[in-house]
Amino acid sequence: MSGNGSRTAVVGGGISGLVAAYRLRQRLGPTAEIVLFERGDRVGGVLHTGELGGGPLDLGAEAFVGRRPEVPALLRELGLEEQLVHPAGRRPLIWADGATHPLPGGTLMGIPATSMVMHGLVDAATLATIDAEADRPLHWVPGSDIAVATLVADRFGPQVVARSVDPLLGGVYAGLANSIGLRSALPPLAAALDAGARSLGAAVARALPPPSTAPVFGGLRDGYRVLLRALLAAAAPKVEIRTAVTDLARTATGWRLGAAGEFDAVLLATPAPVTAGLLGADLPAAAELAAGIELSSSALVALAVAPDAPLPDNSGILVATGEPLRAKAFTLSSRKWPHLAGRDALLLRASFGRFGDSSPLSWSDADLIAAATADLATVTGHHIEPLDARVQRWPGGLPQYAPGHDRRIADLEAAVAQAPGLALAGAYLHGVGVPACIATATAAVNRLT
Repeated sequence: MSGNGSRTAVVGGGISGLVAAYRLRQRLGPTAEIVLFERGDRVGGVLHTGELGGGPLDLGAEAFVGRRPEVPALLRELGLEEQLVHPAGRRPLIWADGATHPLPGGTLMGIPATSMVMHGLVDAATLATIDAEADRPLHWVPGSDIAVATLVADRFGPQVVARSVDPLLGGVYAGLANSIGLRSALPPLAAALDAGARSLGAAVARALPPPSTAPVFGGLRDGYRVLLRALLAAAAPKVEIRTAVTDLARTATGWRLGAAGEFDAVLLATPAPVTAGLLGADLPAAAELAAGIELSSSALVALAVAPDAPLPDNSGILVATGEPLRAKAFTLSSRKWPHLAGRDALLLRASFGRFGDSSPLSWSDADLIAAATADLATVTGHHIEPLDARVQRWPGGLPQYAPGHDRRIADLEAAVAQAPGLALAGAYLHGVGVPACIATATAAVNRLT
């Protein structure tokens, strides 16, 4: 596809769609027509920066995996290097069995290699189960995939799942270990098991990354809106906001998007269910695969509290499953991020909702704020009255990587590859984080150009 006179549609204005539009502009040049369709009233998808405590604060995703290169590289391309920030290095706490505990170190997404790091978080019987795990036969079929909870509960006991694994996986997927596949969530662990590890502890030890002083996470000083605006300016697409694309049909020379007309190429950066609906007419097998990917919904309450509020000196508080709290986690933003520590108020975020329970989205703003305040009092032991608050709901915000997800995506991409001029990008493909979305958008543009 050449740039002169070409017409390309990008459907979906989240980070994947914006990166795709930017890469298309780089490849096709200034004369190409690039049209970006977004059904909502703004671009950015689940990246959204609001104002709280006298400055910007991200009300969706706030951080990215710092050891992946995609975000820093993109910031350099756009001249935004000075926006890159890193956390202060404080560790989170876990609220379990009615008390706070330090987050265990040296685990793989909460899965330990030995019982040593779990002391104080789980009971004596669970510690004994972990210690004896290496003496039990491990039956693993190379290439297989099961829910993370199925493996961990069987080998280490259900307390490890509820108090260590679920809180961490919940922060990534807004889901639980019983619905998330091992192979997609923890590829190094699956590889260690495939290679013949004799126990789960041995597999974790083999899969743990080598020690490093590099920051685990990164963020943007003025929020993700800086990146979104820069991508939009550099891509210079024709933007169709509040425009839902509902029809996609193959033609003799390209693709037709309903009333929007014909395009030489179409890149779908839409959530999996929307993608399934668009693929149904021409690629029913691909549509069925995309339709099988479920979404999780969540709500976020950002609070500004007094600068001397008695918050713990930690980056956050994760909540174990089964606890009588409504919030699933608190991010203590002013403790976590040095660039937020100088505000006139302390900032924090409370997260609600997990896969299978979208009820917090139906609560009023007042009820969500009250729940956040009450649960914060429980985990800190102090009633802390908010000075200000922001509520953000994310219906269908995160795809769920169920067991077999990697095979499903391989089959989906193989089916779409048979349709010239069509490509997919998005969080449901190869990772829910911003770096993975950037990578899928770049790969989609490579396929089209």
